[in-house]
Amino acid sequence: MYYTGTFFSLDILAGMQSLLILGRQPALGLAELESWCAADKIMPIGNNAVTVDIDPAELPFFRFGGSIKLTKVLTELPHADFKKAIEYINKTIPEHLQYIPEGKIKFGISVYGLRVQTNDINRATLHIKKTIKAAGRSVRVVPNNEPSLNSAQVLHNQLTSPVGMELVLVHNNGKTILAQTVAEQDIEAYAARDQKRPKRDAKVGMLPPKLAQIIINLSGNNFTRQQVTEAGLNTTQENSLASLATLLDPFCGTGVVLQEALLMGFNAYGTDLDKRMVEYSQANLEWLTSRQNVSGSYKVSAGDATTTTWEPFHGIAGETYLGRPFSAQPDPKVLQEVMQDVSFIHKKFLQNVARQTEPGFRMCIAVPAWKTSSGFKHLKTLDNLEELGYTRMEFVHAKAEDLIYHREGQVVARELVVLVRK
Repeated sequence: MYYTGTFFSLDILAGMQSLLILGRQPALGLAELESWCAADKIMPIGNNAVTVDIDPAELPFFRFGGSIKLTKVLTELPHADFKKAIEYINKTIPEHLQYIPEGKIKFGISVYGLRVQTNDINRATLHIKKTIKAAGRSVRVVPNNEPSLNSAQVLHNQLTSPVGMELVLVHNNGKTILAQTVAEQDIEAYAARDQKRPKRDAKVGMLPPKLAQIIINLSGNNFTRQQVTEAGLNTTQENSLASLATLLDPFCGTGVVLQEALLMGFNAYGTDLDKRMVEYSQANLEWLTSRQNVSGSYKVSAGDATTTTWEPFHGIAGETYLGRPFSAQPDPKVLQEVMQDVSFIHKKFLQNVARQTEPGFRMCIAVPAWKTSSGFKHLKTLDNLEELGYTRMEFVHAKAEDLIYHREGQVVARELVVLVRK
C-alpha cells in the first residue's frame, strides 16, 4: 500500500528526502529504521521525528511499526516562526493548485515542536482556505484539536488521497522543515489484526502487531534497500526476496509475530511449549491467510525453546517467556525469585540457539524488564551474553536502555535485545 496522491510541488525541494513522525517511544522507531538502512542516512529531528535520505517511494512504510506518519520533505525555512511559515505557504500555494486533480481539496496542517497554540493553527488553516478559494478551488479544512492531526483524522478525511493535502511543519534547530504527508499508519488494519483474531489470551500477554513488526525489523531479517536493489526488485516486489527466508519465533504464543512475518513476505515458523498456544497460533494464522494474500508458508509445532532442535530457519524474532504477570508491585523477594527463574530459562534458550546457529547470526528478542520504584530491573542473563556466545548490538541513534516497550501502570515491560552470534 503506497501513496498515489499529488505532492505540493515546490521549486526548492530538499532532494528526495523522507521525514517520519515516530511513535510513542521514538527510540524504537529510530533503531528500527537503522536496521533497514545505513545509520548515516538517518538524522533525528527533535523528540519525535527523523529524516531519512531516501525517497519516500522506496521506504516500505507499512512494515515499520515504530513510525506513525511518512512525509516528503518539500523545503526548509530559515526560521522557527509559525506565522512566517504560514505566510510562506499562503504565498506559494496558489501556483501549485494546478497539480491537484479536480474536486474539493481536503486540507490540514500538523505542527511539531514550534511554539504555537492550537487556536492559532486553526486560524491559519482558515486563512489558507480563503487563499485556495480565491484561486478558484473548492476546499474543506480539517480542524486541529491538538497541534498535530491524529491518524484517524488524516485517514478519515483522506488527506493522503489525490485531492488531499496535509502539510507538516517540524521545528529543526532554529529552522522549520515543511513537508507533505505521504502515508499514515493504518490504524484500522492494526486493530483488526489485534482484536479480531479468533484466539487471544491476556494471561500470556498480548503483543501489539506494531511491536511485532519492530521486533522482526530489528532481527535484521528484513531485507535492506541495498539487497532489494541488487536483486533487481522495487519496493512493491520486495516480498519476493523476503520469501526466501524462514523466520522462527521459538515462543510463538498466539502467533502475533508469525502473522506479521507472513504479511512481510517471510515463511513463518513457530514453536511453543504450551500445546494450547500452538492451537491458538494455528487458528489465528488460518484466519489471517483466509483474509489476506500472503506469499510465504507457515508451520507451528509444539517445542521447548530450551531443548528443541528446530527445522532450518534463517532468523529469530519474538517475545520470550516474560514470567509471572503482576497487577501491582510485587514483594522484592517474590520478584527476585521470578527473575531468577526467568533468567535460567533464557540462559538455556540462548545456549540452545547457539548450538544451532553460525557466527554472525543476528536475532531480536523481547525479554522481560521489571518496573520498580527505583527504575527498571533487567534480565540477569543479559550480564552474561559474552559467556553464552553473543554480543549485544548497539545502535548509533538509539541507546540500548531506551529500547524498552512499557505502558504506564504495568510492572512487566518488554526490553528489545538485538544479539549477534560470536
